[in-house]
Amino acid sequence: MYECKRINKPYIANQHEPKRSEIQELHQQITLQVMPECKLWFNDGKNSENTTIANPAIEYVSQIIKYADEKTREFFQIGMGANKTGIFVHTPGIADKTYLARVYGKDLGKASVSGYCVKFKTLKNFNIDILKMAIRYRAEAQNEKVS
Repeated sequence: MYECKRINKPYIANQHEPKRSEIQELHQQITLQVMPECKLWFNDGKNSENTTIANPAIEYVSQIIKYADEKTREFFQIGMGANKTGIFVHTPGIADKTYLARVYGKDLGKASVSGYCVKFKTLKNFNIDILKMAIRYRAEAQNEKVS
């Protein structure tokens, strides 16, 4: 586990503008406005063999997941990072794979929405307030499961 400020500066600082500023803005909105109590860590996107299998991401708020063999581990609720074409936000664990697109998709602006991921090129034509609503939904859905 890493401290908030230490994990994000190198990852965000290594992005090219304007992506750097937009990821920083989104990160601040998530950590300051949506999930101020969040636990953070950085996922470098590599597996145990050090092979890249995903885009690196800042991951927000851990949850405990249980496998069929009864083993447990921490896992993220929200992941955010950069890819070749823009920025992505992952919201794994939403049972209804149509929920994001159906409820938030049309109001997000220029974005691609799948079962658990929102991808967009820039914040210029994107509604960050709608994304924050989707993130809140994901965080609250987990909290209801735990209660």
